[in-house]
Amino acid sequence: MAGRKVLLVEGTDDEHVVKGLFGQHGLPHLDEIKPLGSVEKLIEHFPVRLKESELACLGVVVDADTDLAARWRSLRDRLLRAGYPDVPQVPDPAGTILLPPADVLAAMPRVGVWIMPDNRTSGILEDFLRFLVPQGSPLFEHVDSSLSTIPEGERRFGPLAEPKARIHTWLAWQKEPGRPLGQAITAKFLDPTVPQADAFVSWLDRLFFR
Repeated sequence: MAGRKVLLVEGTDDEHVVKGLFGQHGLPHLDEIKPLGSVEKLIEHFPVRLKESELACLGVVVDADTDLAARWRSLRDRLLRAGYPDVPQVPDPAGTILLPPADVLAAMPRVGVWIMPDNRTSGILEDFLRFLVPQGSPLFEHVDSSLSTIPEGERRFGPLAEPKARIHTWLAWQKEPGRPLGQAITAKFLDPTVPQADAFVSWLDRLFFR
């Protein structure tokens, strides 16, 4: 497929997780994986990139945060305004992929959207990474137990940050403590072959390389 292949993500953690999964699954490199610094900046930047010349495919990976429907609506509205037809009312559970409109003068890219963790539920990148923790791990059960028994007044993070605390505690207790998220995938502290990772990688493959 001629033209550039670009993926927009919220931050560097997302960038390195995607690169780790690319490497473990043997996918080719993209022309650009661009962290925007926040979901607000990504959504603002998204329509601008849709108009970029010589762009074959544009992918977007964002967190649902607390409201999956609102996050999808913000992206869907921009796609409709850009001229993409038949944008679904809800995201495709397997990852949304849209063909460009055929009746526009300027070429537009194929577009894909993945809403973390799984296009179905609210959450963030670290909720997706929870899927990659080995099932039934006694150590991860201890992580959960430890978080739930933090003494009153000593819990320094709110409910929205709990998935981050959980996954980083898990990584702090590995053979090489504190590996960054992408390196944790390469080191197999997080399993890149679970069905949820396969689904995400399949979306990337279909969007950019099929």
